[in-house]
Amino acid sequence: MTDFFSRIKGDKTIWASAGLLAIFSFLPVYSASSNLAYLYGDGSTFHYLVNHFIYLFLGFVIMFFVHKVPYHYFIGLSILVLPVLILLLIYTVSQGTVIEGANASRWISLPFLNKTFQTSTLASVVLITYVARYMAKMKDKTFSFKESILPLWVPVALVLGLILPANFSTTAILFAMVLLVVFIGGYPVKYLLGILFTGIIFLSIFMLTAKAFPGLFPNRVDTWISRVENFANDEDTEADYQIEKAKIAIASGGITGVGIGKSVQRNFLPQSSSDFIYAIIVEEMGLIGAFGVMLAYLMLFFRIIIVATKADTVFGKLLAIGVGLPIIFQALVNMAVAVELFPVTGQTLPLISSGGSSIWMTCLALGIVLSVSAKRQEEIQKLEREERSADDDNPLEILSEAI
Repeated sequence: MTDFFSRIKGDKTIWASAGLLAIFSFLPVYSASSNLAYLYGDGSTFHYLVNHFIYLFLGFVIMFFVHKVPYHYFIGLSILVLPVLILLLIYTVSQGTVIEGANASRWISLPFLNKTFQTSTLASVVLITYVARYMAKMKDKTFSFKESILPLWVPVALVLGLILPANFSTTAILFAMVLLVVFIGGYPVKYLLGILFTGIIFLSIFMLTAKAFPGLFPNRVDTWISRVENFANDEDTEADYQIEKAKIAIASGGITGVGIGKSVQRNFLPQSSSDFIYAIIVEEMGLIGAFGVMLAYLMLFFRIIIVATKADTVFGKLLAIGVGLPIIFQALVNMAVAVELFPVTGQTLPLISSGGSSIWMTCLALGIVLSVSAKRQEEIQKLEREERSADDDNPLEILSEAI
């Protein structure tokens, strides 16, 4: 066991925060899965708990092996994987998967695992890595909007355009992260404003087209358009039912909660083990549990910023920021939905909600951040060894030790 821990590199606080969130997740997942067990199983939540354990175990295996890869290798990998990813997204949009009779074109089936996989989660990590690579390559050059269109904005537009019809919230978060990375990388603000304006125009045209031709896009488009409209107009819908149950759960929690495993709203709240698991946490553990989860994510946020700040290359800085911050944003969006600050989005709570795709890609992103951190540690250890070696070779040191 000691030998295993000696192989773990990178920021120890990130490892600890991720591990604590994963261990903690078993409590709400086990409790919130009871309604799924009643509706689709034999009444036992043990099956869902085992699945969650397998997802987390595989996720941490991914994190361990990824953090061992020198982060500069991701420069070449992003170029090689991006075209494959675009083809995978095209397949996902055109084929997709029907889950319980509903169109779910952001998922594809994995027959060999008998599971589904959300390709947009992988797209987020790959695209941000690609953008970080481009910005690092341009660090000493003068940016030209015309010259950046083909190598930078065309791949970004392709990926975002393929994700948008089925997953608006992921598209919005990913677009915001791309803008943040290129801004930090020194891309001119006037060009960024133009890109933002173009994105707004494209989104408006897309929404108008979807409204004018309802059968042209998957019915997922109608879902997220109606969620935004209902949120703005405060209309009674199924989404409002979910929000109302979530707010009842939060209000019932009080300071200390009703007790672990004693949630009532888990029996009425759809997606209680994934999209609305934060409401179940607050109901069972109160404000103590709510602030505890927030503190864990804030600690992750703080350490990701530290890793990015101390990275020894521009690519490392942009990579850590680009793949790390979406985890925090996703957590904030999930919690904001539960208290009706945002419309229902379908974003899970990273490392806590059940579901394989989100867990695996969160662990992949954290593994990349840890790889950046591990490289910094190796450089420090190398300098320390060189200093010790220099001291050992110093004649005065040798003479003083002899005396």
